[in-house]
Amino acid sequence: MSSPSAAPAGHALTLRVVPMPADVNGNGDVFGGWVMAQVDIAGGIAAARRARGRVATVAVNAFQFRQPVSVGDVLTFFTRVESVGRTSITVHVEVIADRDPAAPIAVRVTEATLTYVAIDGEGRKRAVPPESPA
Repeated sequence: MSSPSAAPAGHALTLRVVPMPADVNGNGDVFGGWVMAQVDIAGGIAAARRARGRVATVAVNAFQFRQPVSVGDVLTFFTRVESVGRTSITVHVEVIADRDPAAPIAVRVTEATLTYVAIDGEGRKRAVPPESPA
């Protein structure tokens, strides 16, 4: 991939973060769990937009780490709603790292698919409303 990061087909830019030194493991790479948390945040944003309200993560259907993430990488999280059920929303998340500002390159580092359920104010499942006309 080249830089700057461009949205994969059908995906929308949802989140952008930079990992800090506190986010690394003993090998100097960013913790996979930190990346997973950011993926869940991005997926949750997309699901909440579609649900027009609160959602909760119910499943991590697939998660693949393609490249390590380093401090200083600018991570961009792109999301696409894959499917909508009566109460659930499945979201695909792709993570691109923009690296090396002197010779910019964009690298796909992670991709995942997560399922969320729409919930009401008491945390009970609720129906996902019909999609709003654009």
